[in-house]
Amino acid sequence: MNEHLDKIDEFILGNSKADYPAVYRDHALHPRNAGNMEGANGFAAISAYDGSAMEIWLRVDNDIIADASFWTEGCGSTIACGSITTEIVKGKNLGEAFEMEPEEIDAALGGLPGEGCTCAKLAVDALKAALRDYLAYKNEPWKRKYNRPESSR
Repeated sequence: MNEHLDKIDEFILGNSKADYPAVYRDHALHPRNAGNMEGANGFAAISAYDGSAMEIWLRVDNDIIADASFWTEGCGSTIACGSITTEIVKGKNLGEAFEMEPEEIDAALGGLPGEGCTCAKLAVDALKAALRDYLAYKNEPWKRKYNRPESSR
């Protein structure tokens, strides 16, 4: 039985190699920074019109993004976009992070297939919402204790 599953996986991945850039496949199959983050000081969970969702956690030190993680239950494109977004944003200052656009994610993944651009937009929108969350609590830190939304993860 496992031999048959291995052949199916090989067939699927073998056919997709011609359609998807290597960097895209790598991030979709081996996502970086997946899962929630303890001690995050920025968080957002957003949904797209098609029902896909993404959560992003940030740890910001002196207005520099020190760490980032994500979670999604979306398709391979959503996983790849979340993964590479968290990689790209590390080390950026807040202004640089706010300037990120879906096209940067698309280019970093070697060009997204099909509807992938909506996945890049979801990742960037989640990132910017997490940045706004960080800034809101930075300006009024007392609210964090009372209003902090909890992630489903």
